[in-house]
This record gives sequence, C-alpha cells and structure tokens, in this order.
Amino acid sequence: MATRIVSLIGNPRPESRTRAAAVQAAELVGGRIGPVEQEVLDLSALAPALGAPSASAAVEAAVQTVLDADVLVVASPTYKGAYTGLLKTFLDRLSSGALASTVALPLMVMGDARHALAVEVHLRPVLVELGAFVPTPGGVLLESQFDQADKVLDAWARRVAPQVEAAVSCISY
Repeated sequence: MATRIVSLIGNPRPESRTRAAAVQAAELVGGRIGPVEQEVLDLSALAPALGAPSASAAVEAAVQTVLDADVLVVASPTYKGAYTGLLKTFLDRLSSGALASTVALPLMVMGDARHALAVEVHLRPVLVELGAFVPTPGGVLLESQFDQADKVLDAWARRVAPQVEAAVSCISY
C-alpha cells in the first residue's frame, strides 16, 4: 500500500516558491520511503473561504485531505518570525489530536537565517498539539539558497526520511 503524502502550502500567493519547495521536499522524502501517492493542497486557493463564518464544501474537503494524509509536509514562508495567518486559520479548523495518525514535516522558507528557529518554536508546537508525530529537524530553506534548493532539501530529506518511514510503519498498525 502506498503512503499518502500531502503538501499543505500556507503561502497566500499561488504558485509560490514555498509551494515549489514543499512539493520538492515531499518528492525527496517520498523517494526514500517507498511507494507514495502525492497531493498538493495550496491554501491560497481557499483563502476567501477560510475567512467565511461557516465552512464551505471546499474547506471541508481540504480538511479531510489533511486528515487522510499519512505524511503531511506543512510549508509556510516566515512572516514576522512565524508561520502565516492563512496557515493558522486553516490549522485552527482541526481539533486537538486530529493528526494523531499523521507524520508532519514542518518546512519554512525565510529571508533571513535569524528566523531559522521559527520552524521549531512556532510551527512544530502547533503540529504536536494537533497530535502529529513531528520528526527532527524541521526544514528550513533560506531565500538565498533557492539556487541550491535541491541540495538543501535533499540533505533534510535524508535526515528525516528514516524517522518518517519508521513512524508510518508504527502508525499503520
């Protein structure tokens, strides 16, 4: 059975560099853990519906996609030293413990290395609160590294893939 990897993109800009990095990271991790099915959930397309007082069918489908993931690559640019409000708004729709059967891989794209701890200090705790198993370390890609994103993301995938593979095996039992 194939492992289902969903890339959840929290950048409000469609077709962003954050999306490109998340998709690439998911492919690199997926290539190391065996047969996978990949899906991309770009929250920029849901932004207007996420702000509505009641959930739309599209938002409910997006929530279900996340809940059905075995591995969730959660990617956001760094805004004000943390992840985006768009991602926060979406994650707030999930109940505490909702990701108990999910491995979550936080990935943040940032302009300055001074924000490198944001992935561990801000994004990891919310994923843990939602019940996900979150391997160490979270991924960080500096804007200055985009020309070498393959190398940076491959090194990260190499470090976390064994943890992901072990966790997916345990969770599926």
